[in-house]
Parts: sequence; structure tokens; C-alpha cells
Amino acid sequence: MEEPLAAPAAASVAASAAAETAKEAAAAAVTATEAAAASNGKEAAAVPATTGAAAAASAAIQASKKRKLHLHDGQDPPASDNCGDADHISRLPDAVLGSIVSLLATKEGARTQAISRRWRPLWRSAPLNLVVNRELINKTHKLIDLIPKILSEHRGPTRRFLLCFCIDDCYDKIEGWLSSQALDSLQELQLNPKLWFADRKKLYPLPPAACRFSPTLRVAKFHGFHLPDLIGHLSLKFPCLEQLTLERVTISEDALQSMLSGCPALESLELKENLGIARLCISSQTLKSLGFCVDSRYGGVFLQELVIEDAPCLERLLALDPKGGPATIRIICAPKLEILGMLSEDISELHLGRTIFQKGVAISLTTKMHTMRVLVFSPVGPDLDAVVNFLKCFPCLERLYVIFQPLSRAIYYIGNARKYDPLHPIECFQLHLKKVVLKNYDGENSAFINFAKFFLLNAKALKEMKITSPYHRQHNFFANIQSKLRDQLRASPDAQIELRCGTRDYFTRNKHTHDLSMNDPFDMPSIGCWRCKELGLGDTTYQV
Repeated sequence: MEEPLAAPAAASVAASAAAETAKEAAAAAVTATEAAAASNGKEAAAVPATTGAAAAASAAIQASKKRKLHLHDGQDPPASDNCGDADHISRLPDAVLGSIVSLLATKEGARTQAISRRWRPLWRSAPLNLVVNRELINKTHKLIDLIPKILSEHRGPTRRFLLCFCIDDCYDKIEGWLSSQALDSLQELQLNPKLWFADRKKLYPLPPAACRFSPTLRVAKFHGFHLPDLIGHLSLKFPCLEQLTLERVTISEDALQSMLSGCPALESLELKENLGIARLCISSQTLKSLGFCVDSRYGGVFLQELVIEDAPCLERLLALDPKGGPATIRIICAPKLEILGMLSEDISELHLGRTIFQKGVAISLTTKMHTMRVLVFSPVGPDLDAVVNFLKCFPCLERLYVIFQPLSRAIYYIGNARKYDPLHPIECFQLHLKKVVLKNYDGENSAFINFAKFFLLNAKALKEMKITSPYHRQHNFFANIQSKLRDQLRASPDAQIELRCGTRDYFTRNKHTHDLSMNDPFDMPSIGCWRCKELGLGDTTYQV
């Protein structure tokens, strides 16, 4: 009998690998399964519990690597003497176990064959999660031989195919892999050939066989390929596609517009540093999240104008880099837009309905967007005028993130202490604005102090203000800010101020264009201060 893929050490998974984490997750999965079965008698109802069970199986496999049990073919792992170590996971129905296996990484999924006779046939029949990267290679398998071996021996469907490694030596093989019958009805396809970013002339054409999955794909990511005009000429339809990422690809405007028009179920779209598109017009009845950024450093045709023409379901418009344009953004129809950012002066012209901003300066303030909850703004220095003009457009704003860009201290907006006119109040200050986050904050500059004071003095619903310095700071630095803000009159008696040092942060780590479950994709843990970690101080915070 053939050994399971990956390593003999995998045979030690089994019951002996029922570590506490694995046991707890398995028990939770069984409980959820039994409860679901009791409610409607259907095995399929247990599927939501598979994520916890998958974590259990994965933990068990990792724990097993520490034990050098050597089992002969056909032999099950020894049963534990402790009845508390019972293998709860194996009690789940085949359909649920198959779902668990399909959620595991490729190697770990294959290792489940060694758990017991109960698990042995599952991997070959369960939906395959094939992640092709360097971790998949071992001393006994060459990658170009391993992939066709897996595809030929796996009897079940393939749910996901992810290729993420340098393809210089095997590009000519990819077309054959993608043509395999094992990939019929593929739901998720990610192709990332790992090319150097600057090497634009070396981009490989997207393998034609990738187009054959258009009827079944739900998730697609293409990184570092040339997408030919053939995509547009074929008028491909992607009836099931919900997530699409194009990163560092070259594609014409016509081909991209044709591709998007063939995606009637698309919910999230991410466009990062692509070439060949000067203007993009978004008209989608289903799109909820759009992330984008531009990089003009390497020349070529890059995105200069983004138009949201008709997007009735769009909730998030995410500029993923404050220096990543495009120069012009026009929002014509997006009645459900809730999250907007990061806005910066690199966006030369912003149209919000009939309201127009040029480099952050309001030219006309006509349209108000009552749906907006979260705004992320990245000004050059503590420019209150620019921020206040944006706030006037969003009367129901709940969260404001301000990420200051670096600027010579000599040209900071010194004395920028804007006076609040109660006869012309900022509407969101009255009932809605509850959270203000200030990143890359220079507490030694009076303009920054006045910037923070303005919100404390006027935002009546404010609950929290989080201030992060871009560098490591000593206690005296925060004590100085505390003394300046502590005695500040506050419009909201509930307002709490948190100070911390950190690392200069521009939110370019935001990877959540496709995660629609996140209420606020910018509400992420701080990177923390590397110097504090080096000194063993942990994450030091100060309250005001």
C-alpha cells in the first residue's frame, strides 16, 4: 500500500495526538453536530462546526510531529489508556470530516490518512485544497512531479488551487496542470508566480486553461501575469465569482471592463498596482467592497481616474496606500457607502456627488453622505481645515482615523487652533462621532496638540481617542502630552485618551478588502514599538 504524501512521521497523528487544544475543538465540533442534528436531523447542518474541528485536526497533526511513532501498513495508532483522550473527531459524519480535511493545508490534509482506517479514504475523496508552494516540497518529491501525482491520484473534486512560487523552470507545465480533469468545477484559483516587482517585461501570459474555470470560480487572484485581450474578446462569464484580485498584472481597459461586466455575483474587488488601465468605470449591482492602489514609479499606463458610476450595494471604498492615487476619484452613485479611506493629497480631485475636493481643499460643499460611518484621512501635517471640511460631508460619521504623513517640522501648520462656530456646527460632533484615532502623532509640536484638543473640546459623543507616536518614546514624552491634554475641557465626559509609542504606520497592511465580516477593516491592532519589545517592555500604554 502506498504511503500517504508528505512524511512517515505523519503516521503519529491519531488518538495519541489528542492534545488539549485538539480535544476541546473536537468536543465543540461534536456538540455543534449533535445540536444541529437534533434541530433538523440533517448532517449538513454540522458544517459550520468544521472550522473548529479543522483546527483540532491541525493541532493534532502538529503535536504528532514531536512523537516518533512508526506504524506498519494497515495498523491503527494505539488507543490511549486515558478515556478522556477519546477521538471525538472521528465520530463526525463523512461529509463533515471531508469538509475538515478540505480546510487543512495540503500536507496536513494528506497526513490525515495516517490517523486511522476511518480517516484513510477521506483525503482522496474530500474536496482538495491544493496549495503549491515551497512548503509542499520535500526531499523525495520534486515539485513538477508531485503536482501531477496529486492530481492523478485524488478521486474527489478540487476546491482550491493556489500556485505561489517562482515558475521560471516550470511555466510550460502550468497549462497541463490546469487542464487536469481533477480541477474540473474548481471554485478558488490563485496564481502568483513570485516575480520581482520591477521586472515588468518578464511577465508571463496567463495560461489559457485558466479561463476554463470561469463557470465555477468563486474566488480568483492573479498576481504578476499579463492578461491578454483575449479575455475581452471571449466575453467570458463568471456567474459565480464573488472575489477578484488583480495585482501587478497588465491588462487593457477594455479587457478589464469586459471581465467585470461578466461577474454578476461579484462582491469584492481588489486592484493593486496594475498597468494598462488609465480609467476605470465601476457599474455593479452586487459589489460591496472595492480596494485599490496605484504605483507610478515604473512608468507605463496606470490608473488615473476611478469612477463609481452605479454601485447600489457598495459599502467600502478602500485606497490601500496613501501615496497610491489615482489622481481623480468620482463617486456618482453609491447610496450605501459606509467606509471611505485612505484619502490624501495624492488624490488630486475627489468628487462626492456634487461636492468637490482638490488636494484635500473643499471647492464646493453641496452633497452630504448620511451613510458614511468610517473615514480614514492621511493629511500632510495636522491640517484641521482639511479634516473639518470632510467631516461636514458626513453628518453621521462614527469613526475617524487620521494618519499623518511625514513633513519637515519647519513647515508644520503651526498655530492651527481652529475655532468652532456653534452657529454652524459639525453635525457628526453632536451625536455620532465616538472614536478618533491619530497615528504618527508628533506630541512635541503645538499644532498636533491643538489638533487633538479640537476634538476633545467639540465632539460631544466621543468615547475614545487613541494617539500613537511613530517612534519609541520615553515616559517623559507621554507625561508631557498627558499634562497638556489632562486639563483640557471635554465636550464628552466619557472621552478616554490612550497614548502609546509605536512604528510609523500608514495602514498599508490592510488586507481586508475581501473580508466582509469585519465591521471596520481599519480597526486593527497596533504594530507596536520594536524598541519597547527589544527592551522587554511589551505594549506600553498611557491613559489620560
